Amino acid sequence: MLEMKQVYKSYYENNEKNFFKRFLNKNRQRKDVIKGIDIQIPKGKIVGLLGINGAGKTTTIRMLSTLLTPSKGEILIDGINTNSDEKETKKKINVISGGERNLYWRLTGKENLEYFGSLYGIDKKELNNRIEECLKIVKLEDSSDVPVEKYSKGMKQRLQIAKGLINNPDYILLDEPTLGLDIVIAKELRHYVLKLAKELNKGILLTTHYLKEVEELCDYIYLLDNGTILKEGSPSEIVKSVSPEKLVKVKFGKKDERDVKEAVNKLDIPVKSIWDNDESIILKSKNNIIQEFLSVCSSYSSISIESISIVEPSLEDSLMEIWHDKY
Repeated sequence: MLEMKQVYKSYYENNEKNFFKRFLNKNRQRKDVIKGIDIQIPKGKIVGLLGINGAGKTTTIRMLSTLLTPSKGEILIDGINTNSDEKETKKKINVISGGERNLYWRLTGKENLEYFGSLYGIDKKELNNRIEECLKIVKLEDSSDVPVEKYSKGMKQRLQIAKGLINNPDYILLDEPTLGLDIVIAKELRHYVLKLAKELNKGILLTTHYLKEVEELCDYIYLLDNGTILKEGSPSEIVKSVSPEKLVKVKFGKKDERDVKEAVNKLDIPVKSIWDNDESIILKSKNNIIQEFLSVCSSYSSISIESISIVEPSLEDSLMEIWHDKY
Protein backbone atom coordinates (compact mmCIF):
# COMPACT_ATOMS: atom_id res chain seq x y z
CA MET A 1 0.00 0.00 0.00
CA LEU A 2 1.09 3.57 -0.75
CA GLU A 3 -0.06 5.88 2.03
CA MET A 4 0.29 9.37 3.43
CA LYS A 5 0.08 9.79 7.20
CA GLN A 6 -0.64 13.24 8.62
CA VAL A 7 1.31 14.89 5.79
CA TYR A 8 1.89 18.65 5.71
CA LYS A 9 3.62 20.74 3.06
CA SER A 10 4.60 24.35 3.72
CA TYR A 11 6.15 27.05 1.56
CA TYR A 12 7.51 30.47 2.38
CA GLU A 13 5.17 33.17 1.18
CA ASN A 14 7.07 36.18 -0.06
CA ASN A 15 5.80 39.14 -2.09
CA GLU A 16 9.27 40.62 -2.63
CA LYS A 17 9.81 40.97 -6.41
CA ASN A 18 13.61 41.26 -6.36
CA PHE A 19 15.05 37.73 -6.69
CA PHE A 20 17.97 38.23 -4.27
CA LYS A 21 16.07 40.27 -1.70
CA ARG A 22 13.41 37.53 -1.62
CA PHE A 23 15.79 35.17 0.20
CA LEU A 24 17.18 37.84 2.52
CA ASN A 25 13.72 38.93 3.64
CA LYS A 26 13.37 38.05 7.35
CA ASN A 27 9.63 38.62 7.32
CA ARG A 28 8.82 35.65 5.12
CA GLN A 29 5.74 33.76 6.30
CA ARG A 30 5.31 30.00 6.06
CA LYS A 31 2.07 28.90 4.42
CA ASP A 32 0.63 25.40 4.73
CA VAL A 33 -0.68 24.20 1.35
CA ILE A 34 -1.24 20.61 2.54
CA LYS A 35 -2.57 20.34 6.08
CA GLY A 36 -2.30 16.94 7.74
CA ILE A 37 -3.85 14.65 5.12
CA ASP A 38 -4.17 10.85 5.27
CA ILE A 39 -4.49 8.95 1.97
CA GLN A 40 -4.31 5.21 1.25
CA ILE A 41 -3.76 3.63 -2.20
CA PRO A 42 -4.02 -0.18 -2.00
CA LYS A 43 -2.78 -2.44 -4.79
CA GLY A 44 -5.49 -3.44 -7.25
CA LYS A 45 -7.62 -0.37 -6.44
CA ILE A 46 -8.27 2.94 -8.22
CA VAL A 47 -8.41 5.89 -5.83
CA GLY A 48 -9.67 9.30 -6.95
CA LEU A 49 -8.23 12.60 -5.73
CA LEU A 50 -10.68 15.39 -6.52
CA GLY A 51 -10.72 19.11 -5.86
CA ILE A 52 -11.05 22.47 -7.53
CA ASN A 53 -7.95 24.23 -8.93
CA GLY A 54 -5.63 25.21 -6.10
CA ALA A 55 -6.91 22.51 -3.72
CA GLY A 56 -3.45 20.86 -3.47
CA LYS A 57 -3.73 17.92 -5.91
CA THR A 58 -0.50 18.64 -7.81
CA THR A 59 1.49 19.14 -4.60
CA THR A 60 0.12 15.83 -3.27
CA ILE A 61 1.15 13.96 -6.44
CA ARG A 62 4.62 15.53 -6.35
CA MET A 63 5.10 14.36 -2.77
CA LEU A 64 3.85 10.84 -3.53
CA SER A 65 6.26 10.64 -6.49
CA THR A 66 9.16 11.90 -4.28
CA LEU A 67 9.61 15.11 -6.32
CA LEU A 68 8.76 17.03 -3.13
CA THR A 69 9.52 16.17 0.49
CA PRO A 70 6.76 16.61 3.10
CA SER A 71 7.34 19.33 5.70
CA LYS A 72 5.78 17.05 8.33
CA GLY A 73 4.30 13.55 8.46
CA GLU A 74 5.37 10.50 6.49
CA ILE A 75 4.74 8.73 3.19
CA LEU A 76 5.01 4.94 3.29
CA ILE A 77 5.30 2.50 0.42
CA ASP A 78 4.59 -1.06 1.54
CA GLY A 79 5.37 0.03 5.10
CA ILE A 80 8.73 1.68 4.32
CA ASN A 81 9.27 5.45 4.54
CA THR A 82 9.90 6.85 1.06
CA ASN A 83 12.62 9.17 2.41
CA SER A 84 14.70 6.25 3.70
CA ASP A 85 15.50 4.91 0.21
CA GLU A 86 14.44 7.27 -2.57
CA LYS A 87 16.09 5.21 -5.31
CA GLU A 88 14.13 2.06 -4.44
CA THR A 89 10.94 4.10 -3.99
CA LYS A 90 11.21 5.52 -7.52
CA LYS A 91 11.37 1.96 -8.87
CA LYS A 92 7.95 1.23 -7.35
CA ILE A 93 6.16 4.42 -8.49
CA ASN A 94 5.57 6.13 -11.81
CA VAL A 95 3.51 9.09 -13.03
CA ILE A 96 1.36 9.18 -16.18
CA SER A 97 0.34 12.69 -17.23
CA GLY A 98 -2.40 13.72 -19.62
CA GLY A 99 -1.68 15.61 -22.82
CA GLU A 100 1.31 15.26 -25.09
CA ARG A 101 4.06 16.42 -22.74
CA ASN A 102 7.04 14.36 -21.55
CA LEU A 103 7.62 12.52 -24.83
CA TYR A 104 10.38 13.05 -27.40
CA TRP A 105 8.51 13.51 -30.67
CA ARG A 106 11.48 12.98 -33.01
CA LEU A 107 12.27 9.63 -31.42
CA THR A 108 10.27 6.49 -32.19
CA GLY A 109 7.95 4.98 -29.61
CA LYS A 110 10.53 2.28 -28.87
CA GLU A 111 13.39 4.80 -28.56
CA ASN A 112 11.34 6.82 -26.06
CA LEU A 113 10.86 3.72 -23.91
CA GLU A 114 14.55 2.82 -24.22
CA TYR A 115 15.52 6.27 -22.95
CA PHE A 116 13.06 6.40 -20.04
CA GLY A 117 13.82 2.79 -19.08
CA SER A 118 17.56 3.56 -18.95
CA LEU A 119 16.88 6.20 -16.28
CA TYR A 120 15.87 3.37 -13.92
CA GLY A 121 19.11 1.47 -14.55
CA ILE A 122 17.28 -1.52 -16.02
CA ASP A 123 19.51 -4.18 -17.59
CA LYS A 124 19.45 -3.91 -21.41
CA LYS A 125 18.09 -7.43 -22.00
CA GLU A 126 15.38 -6.99 -19.37
CA LEU A 127 14.57 -3.52 -20.73
CA ASN A 128 14.03 -4.89 -24.25
CA ASN A 129 11.64 -7.50 -22.84
CA ARG A 130 9.76 -4.84 -20.88
CA ILE A 131 9.49 -2.56 -23.92
CA GLU A 132 8.02 -5.40 -25.93
CA GLU A 133 5.58 -6.24 -23.12
CA CYS A 134 4.51 -2.60 -22.53
CA LEU A 135 3.93 -1.96 -26.23
CA LYS A 136 1.73 -5.09 -26.39
CA ILE A 137 -0.33 -3.96 -23.39
CA VAL A 138 -1.18 -0.66 -25.12
CA LYS A 139 -1.35 -2.20 -28.61
CA LEU A 140 1.47 -0.14 -30.13
CA GLU A 141 3.79 -3.00 -31.11
CA ASP A 142 3.15 -2.39 -34.82
CA SER A 143 4.02 1.32 -34.45
CA SER A 144 7.11 0.94 -32.26
CA ASP A 145 9.51 2.15 -34.99
CA VAL A 146 7.38 5.12 -36.06
CA PRO A 147 8.45 8.61 -34.86
CA VAL A 148 6.11 9.91 -32.13
CA GLU A 149 5.43 13.08 -34.14
CA LYS A 150 3.44 10.86 -36.53
CA TYR A 151 1.34 9.33 -33.72
CA SER A 152 -2.30 10.34 -33.23
CA LYS A 153 -3.34 11.87 -29.88
CA GLY A 154 -4.66 8.51 -28.70
CA MET A 155 -1.42 6.74 -29.66
CA LYS A 156 0.63 9.34 -27.79
CA GLN A 157 -1.49 8.85 -24.67
CA ARG A 158 -1.11 5.07 -24.95
CA LEU A 159 2.65 5.57 -25.22
CA GLN A 160 2.44 7.65 -22.02
CA ILE A 161 0.90 4.58 -20.33
CA ALA A 162 3.66 2.34 -21.71
CA LYS A 163 6.22 4.85 -20.40
CA GLY A 164 4.52 4.74 -16.99
CA LEU A 165 4.79 0.94 -16.94
CA ILE A 166 8.41 0.69 -18.12
CA ASN A 167 9.81 0.26 -14.59
CA ASN A 168 7.01 -2.21 -13.73
CA PRO A 169 5.78 0.02 -10.85
CA ASP A 170 3.45 -1.20 -8.11
CA TYR A 171 1.79 2.22 -7.93
CA ILE A 172 0.81 4.61 -10.73
CA LEU A 173 -0.17 8.26 -10.32
CA LEU A 174 -2.51 9.29 -13.15
CA ASP A 175 -2.66 13.06 -13.56
CA GLU A 176 -5.54 14.06 -15.89
CA PRO A 177 -4.91 11.07 -18.21
CA THR A 178 -7.79 11.81 -20.62
CA LEU A 179 -7.13 15.55 -20.89
CA GLY A 180 -7.92 16.77 -24.42
CA LEU A 181 -8.89 13.35 -25.79
CA ASP A 182 -12.07 12.72 -27.76
CA ILE A 183 -14.73 10.46 -26.24
CA VAL A 184 -13.73 7.34 -28.22
CA ILE A 185 -10.04 7.54 -27.24
CA ALA A 186 -10.94 8.49 -23.65
CA LYS A 187 -13.15 5.39 -23.34
CA GLU A 188 -10.32 3.23 -24.70
CA LEU A 189 -7.94 4.76 -22.18
CA ARG A 190 -10.33 4.06 -19.28
CA HIS A 191 -10.30 0.42 -20.37
CA TYR A 192 -6.50 0.37 -20.01
CA VAL A 193 -6.68 2.01 -16.57
CA LEU A 194 -9.13 -0.66 -15.34
CA LYS A 195 -6.86 -3.35 -16.76
CA LEU A 196 -3.86 -1.93 -14.89
CA ALA A 197 -5.71 -2.16 -11.56
CA LYS A 198 -7.84 -5.27 -11.91
CA GLU A 199 -5.59 -7.50 -14.04
CA LEU A 200 -2.08 -6.23 -13.28
CA ASN A 201 -2.81 -5.41 -9.59
CA LYS A 202 -1.43 -1.86 -9.75
CA GLY A 203 -2.44 0.66 -7.10
CA ILE A 204 -3.67 3.77 -8.94
CA LEU A 205 -4.26 7.37 -7.88
CA LEU A 206 -6.39 9.28 -10.40
CA THR A 207 -6.86 13.04 -10.62
CA THR A 208 -9.39 14.28 -13.16
CA HIS A 209 -12.09 16.90 -13.67
CA TYR A 210 -14.29 14.41 -15.56
CA LEU A 211 -16.62 13.14 -12.85
CA LYS A 212 -18.26 10.48 -15.04
CA GLU A 213 -14.77 9.02 -15.30
CA VAL A 214 -14.49 8.94 -11.52
CA GLU A 215 -17.87 7.20 -11.14
CA GLU A 216 -16.85 4.61 -13.73
CA LEU A 217 -13.33 3.89 -12.46
CA CYS A 218 -12.83 4.75 -8.80
CA ASP A 219 -13.27 2.40 -5.86
CA TYR A 220 -12.67 5.21 -3.36
CA ILE A 221 -12.48 9.02 -3.46
CA TYR A 222 -10.71 11.72 -1.45
CA LEU A 223 -12.14 15.20 -1.84
CA LEU A 224 -9.36 17.74 -1.29
CA ASP A 225 -10.17 21.34 -0.40
CA ASN A 226 -7.65 24.02 0.56
CA GLY A 227 -5.09 21.37 1.54
CA THR A 228 -7.38 19.26 3.74
CA ILE A 229 -9.52 16.17 3.13
CA LEU A 230 -13.09 17.44 3.08
CA LYS A 231 -14.78 14.09 2.43
CA GLU A 232 -13.80 10.53 1.61
CA GLY A 233 -15.57 7.30 0.68
CA SER A 234 -16.78 5.33 -2.32
CA PRO A 235 -18.62 7.35 -5.00
CA SER A 236 -21.97 6.03 -3.77
CA GLU A 237 -21.11 6.82 -0.13
CA ILE A 238 -20.18 10.40 -1.07
CA VAL A 239 -23.46 10.84 -2.95
CA LYS A 240 -25.54 9.43 -0.07
CA SER A 241 -23.78 11.58 2.53
CA VAL A 242 -24.31 14.78 0.53
CA SER A 243 -27.63 14.09 -1.19
CA PRO A 244 -29.80 11.99 1.17
CA GLU A 245 -33.00 13.34 -0.44
CA LYS A 246 -34.91 11.52 -3.13
CA LEU A 247 -35.00 13.40 -6.43
CA VAL A 248 -38.27 13.34 -8.38
CA LYS A 249 -38.33 14.66 -11.95
CA VAL A 250 -41.72 15.90 -13.17
CA LYS A 251 -42.25 16.64 -16.87
CA PHE A 252 -45.35 18.69 -17.64
CA GLY A 253 -47.58 18.50 -20.71
CA LYS A 254 -48.99 21.89 -19.77
CA LYS A 255 -48.48 24.05 -16.73
CA ASP A 256 -48.91 27.42 -15.07
CA GLU A 257 -45.70 28.09 -13.09
CA ARG A 258 -47.58 29.93 -10.34
CA ASP A 259 -49.95 26.98 -9.91
CA VAL A 260 -47.03 24.52 -9.87
CA LYS A 261 -45.35 26.56 -7.13
CA GLU A 262 -48.63 26.63 -5.19
CA ALA A 263 -49.02 22.84 -5.59
CA VAL A 264 -45.47 22.26 -4.25
CA ASN A 265 -46.21 24.48 -1.23
CA LYS A 266 -49.35 22.43 -0.48
CA LEU A 267 -47.34 19.26 0.13
CA ASP A 268 -47.25 18.16 3.78
CA ILE A 269 -43.52 17.34 3.62
CA PRO A 270 -40.73 19.96 3.18
CA VAL A 271 -39.70 19.96 -0.49
CA LYS A 272 -37.06 21.87 -2.48
CA SER A 273 -37.90 22.54 -6.12
CA ILE A 274 -35.59 23.45 -9.01
CA TRP A 275 -36.67 24.01 -12.61
CA ASP A 276 -34.63 21.64 -14.78
CA ASN A 277 -35.81 23.26 -18.04
CA ASP A 278 -38.98 24.90 -19.41
CA GLU A 279 -40.97 21.66 -19.15
CA SER A 280 -39.50 19.86 -16.12
CA ILE A 281 -39.02 20.44 -12.42
CA ILE A 282 -36.86 18.53 -9.93
CA LEU A 283 -38.37 18.00 -6.46
CA LYS A 284 -36.06 17.11 -3.55
CA SER A 285 -37.45 15.44 -0.45
CA LYS A 286 -36.43 12.87 2.17
CA ASN A 287 -39.70 11.03 1.48
CA ASN A 288 -41.34 9.59 -1.59
CA ILE A 289 -43.72 12.35 -2.68
CA ILE A 290 -44.87 11.05 -6.07
CA GLN A 291 -48.40 10.01 -5.11
CA GLU A 292 -49.03 13.08 -2.96
CA PHE A 293 -47.81 15.46 -5.69
CA LEU A 294 -49.96 13.73 -8.33
CA SER A 295 -52.95 14.04 -6.03
CA VAL A 296 -52.39 17.76 -5.38
CA CYS A 297 -51.82 18.53 -9.08
CA SER A 298 -55.03 16.73 -10.11
CA SER A 299 -57.07 19.62 -8.63
CA TYR A 300 -55.47 22.12 -11.07
CA SER A 301 -56.88 22.32 -14.59
CA SER A 302 -53.81 24.36 -15.63
CA ILE A 303 -51.46 21.44 -14.85
CA SER A 304 -51.07 18.19 -16.77
CA ILE A 305 -48.19 15.80 -16.02
CA GLU A 306 -46.59 13.93 -18.91
CA SER A 307 -44.20 11.82 -16.80
CA ILE A 308 -42.87 11.56 -13.26
CA SER A 309 -39.87 9.50 -12.11
CA ILE A 310 -37.25 9.13 -9.40
CA VAL A 311 -33.80 10.35 -10.48
CA GLU A 312 -30.62 9.01 -8.91
CA PRO A 313 -28.33 11.91 -7.89
CA SER A 314 -24.93 11.83 -9.60
CA LEU A 315 -21.52 12.44 -8.09
CA GLU A 316 -21.42 15.71 -10.03
CA ASP A 317 -24.69 16.84 -8.39
CA SER A 318 -23.29 16.05 -4.95
CA LEU A 319 -19.97 17.82 -5.50
CA MET A 320 -21.73 20.87 -6.93
CA GLU A 321 -23.79 20.96 -3.75
CA ILE A 322 -20.64 20.78 -1.61
CA TRP A 323 -18.94 23.61 -3.53
CA HIS A 324 -22.15 25.67 -3.54
CA ASP A 325 -22.43 25.40 0.28
CA LYS A 326 -18.72 26.12 0.78
CA TYR A 327 -18.24 28.95 -1.72
